[in-house]
Amino acid sequence: MARTKEVKMGIQEQIIESAGTIYNYLSNKGEVSISKMQKDLSLEDNFTAMGLGWLSREDKLEYTQKAKSVTVKLR
Repeated sequence: MARTKEVKMGIQEQIIESAGTIYNYLSNKGEVSISKMQKDLSLEDNFTAMGLGWLSREDKLEYTQKAKSVTVKLR
């Protein structure tokens, strides 16, 4: 059971770190498509999505649906 808690904490820390990376990226770039951000950041596994979710929960992001993509920027 202790090992499971360690793994969960490691994942949560990775999500928080990913959110910080995304926040800093958007702070420098402004509005970008999520696909471009994923390519530029090359975060592990699904940590781009989880980091975006974290920042969304904190009400830090604004999303816009474009023709074939979704863009994101800081509020």
